[in-house]
Amino acid sequence: MIPKMGEVVLSRTFTSFKYRNYRLWWLSNIFASTATWMQRVAQDWVVLTVLTAHSGFAVGLVTALQFLPQLLLSIPAGIVADRFDRRHIIQICQCVVALSGLLTGVLLLTGVAALWHIYIIALVSGVADCLTSPARQAFISELVTEQDLPNAVGLNSMAFNSARLIGPGLAGFVIAGIGPGWVFIANFALFIVPVVGLCFMDTARLYTPEKAPRTKGMMREGLRYVQNRTDIKAIIVILTVVGALGLNFQLTQAVMATKVFGKGAGEYGLLGSVMAIGALGGAFQAARRTQPRVFTVVVSAVIFGILEGALALCPTYEVFALLLIPTGFVMLNLLTCANAAIQVSTDEEIRGRVLSIYFLFFLGTTPIGAPIIGWVAEHWGPRWSLGVGAIASLLVAVTVGLWLWRHWRVDVTLRVSRPFISIEGPRERAMRRRKERAERQRIMDNQSRDTGT
Repeated sequence: MIPKMGEVVLSRTFTSFKYRNYRLWWLSNIFASTATWMQRVAQDWVVLTVLTAHSGFAVGLVTALQFLPQLLLSIPAGIVADRFDRRHIIQICQCVVALSGLLTGVLLLTGVAALWHIYIIALVSGVADCLTSPARQAFISELVTEQDLPNAVGLNSMAFNSARLIGPGLAGFVIAGIGPGWVFIANFALFIVPVVGLCFMDTARLYTPEKAPRTKGMMREGLRYVQNRTDIKAIIVILTVVGALGLNFQLTQAVMATKVFGKGAGEYGLLGSVMAIGALGGAFQAARRTQPRVFTVVVSAVIFGILEGALALCPTYEVFALLLIPTGFVMLNLLTCANAAIQVSTDEEIRGRVLSIYFLFFLGTTPIGAPIIGWVAEHWGPRWSLGVGAIASLLVAVTVGLWLWRHWRVDVTLRVSRPFISIEGPRERAMRRRKERAERQRIMDNQSRDTGT
């Protein structure tokens, strides 16, 4: 029986769900990610409207403190992910994040919350997030086989952005209805769900690698590995700039909604959910991709820069919201492809350290970029907070793309029929050489058999 086209797509898209441990992980991730998005919206709203008089710089500073540990602790976190049980690391850090949210909710509901409280809590939860980031990403490789890893990474992003579809809008309506404090109280329960979910996993079915023994120079080994990988360096450079200056949507959406379009908490939260529609579509696309490419990262960064520039020029709230859909799609393609390309091409025994270096530059530069974008929003205007990110994203993508083009001697062929674009780089040339060697060996084998007879 020939399957229908839709059935083939679904089979390819959801193939990682055949693993029970991955299904538990994915469902737990929905709850944790919903809480994450609700907390981000509520935290920014509290700082912007409750504890300050619409200070974009204060919002940027909170974001900076939340991501500062990525700058300081990312590489040690990678070593921890390679040496210890990643499942237990995730559980411990998730409990810390849950308790941080609970404390924030109590402070707000009792009326004693101050800006410095939010700063300290953001820093503490940032430390927990930093320690769990490489462990969470590397743990995916323990849930599925190497062949299904790109699909698992894509579905993981789908869970995160499915929650993004719900979380921001829900947080906005809860804030408008009963106040931001209750958002943090609810998040405490949501953050505990993955802790319990990980307890129910079948550890006998985990594809757990042998843990790296503690040796001198483990950090340097990870850095040398990245230094020798042109593709990973290109991805890191692009995501560093885009992450620092272009992906500050918590801040930019808040200032655009309140200061440019004159909207309230509900409309601000809705923007995050609208963007998640596009991001979810991008996650579906990423889940179907079997071989992530650096070329996709470069092109996605260029398109993202163009779309972010268009967002800065939007005349109305409605147009701004609609344009967030394709922006979310391209953004998710960019992030998921970058993540999957690094994971699939990195040796398992060093994957945690390589991912920690990636997060060091991608998320670790947020403490630098977020206050800059916040300052730009406050002094140059909200539209420029998007414009600066757009210009930076375009410049870095084009520069890295041209460098790779020359370094790898990439050949691009355009056609009027499928495939419309044919790209030949180092990987394609290596594959062609392997095929040619295999063909020569086959001919020699046939000649040997003919001679023997």
